[in-house]
Amino acid sequence: MISSIIKRRAIAIILILILILLNAGTLVLNVILGDRSIPSGEVLRSLMGRGDQEYHFTIHQLRLPRVLTGFLVGCSLAMAGTILQVITRNPLASPGVIGLNSGAAAAVVAIMVLVPSFPMRDMPWIAFTGAFLAAAVIYGLSWRKGEASSTVRMLLIGVGISAMAGALITYLLTVGKIFRVSQASVWMAGSLYGRTWEHFWPLLPWLLILLLLLIWMCRVLDMFLLDVQSAAGLGLRVEMMRVLFILISVGLAGSAVSMAGTIGFVGLMAPHMAKHMVGSRSLIRLPVAALLGGLIVMLADLAGRKLFAPYEIPAGLITAFIGAPYMIYLLLRRRAI
Repeated sequence: MISSIIKRRAIAIILILILILLNAGTLVLNVILGDRSIPSGEVLRSLMGRGDQEYHFTIHQLRLPRVLTGFLVGCSLAMAGTILQVITRNPLASPGVIGLNSGAAAAVVAIMVLVPSFPMRDMPWIAFTGAFLAAAVIYGLSWRKGEASSTVRMLLIGVGISAMAGALITYLLTVGKIFRVSQASVWMAGSLYGRTWEHFWPLLPWLLILLLLLIWMCRVLDMFLLDVQSAAGLGLRVEMMRVLFILISVGLAGSAVSMAGTIGFVGLMAPHMAKHMVGSRSLIRLPVAALLGGLIVMLADLAGRKLFAPYEIPAGLITAFIGAPYMIYLLLRRRAI
């Protein structure tokens, strides 16, 4: 038994190290490749504070903040999706499906269209508010007899909330001024175009603080893998902890959406991939899912820039192209319904 546990931990550590290397390699590729490719030697010299000044500006002010922001966005969405899949015990749960992304997006679009001077550093709070309101409505409508009813009901209500948020966004884009509407439309597509350090730094503390909180609460999160009666019998205050974990997923999803728009299906795919690779234990699954989410977003951004050059396809469209068929596959599996 002990040797089996040690073996699983060793495999998990090796997988995490491999994913870190893959993420690092993808990050370097994103910096090297673009409208004008940069020699790898110049990238290394620039990262060490030397090299050509023109390359230095392109790397440090244009490409590096963009790819790092994409990495944080992918990590946040993947962890939010992992939380939702565990606490609902439903493989279809994700920030996009359950309506958190749409709530956050509606709030951000409203501010972008109506208050264009609003500072970007405070935008995660706006997205958090929108995602929180969506979560509150979903949870409230699914509440029956002192507890949340079936997770299928929550997902269906989430689909309805997403539709309502989408209608609000369409209205705002219709009545807003053309310049503000064009900016919001590009953002809505889930694009990392034009992302700078102004987008990276506000997102970093949200991810770090909530990640540390999740690591501290991993054992509690694992109790949701049991049925409700068993978890309650072990002393878990099920509904209170479910609300707390929903708030954490709201913070992760809302902050990610505020900086990169609605990049869909990352929170659906990455948790599934992590579960197949390392199992259900949250202490291992969460970091693996986060690394996979960051990798998916960085690869999607790279593919959007290079596969259709000179045109640039938003990362959100690339992830949707891959994630939508995957969701249909999950729906067709009997145990996923």
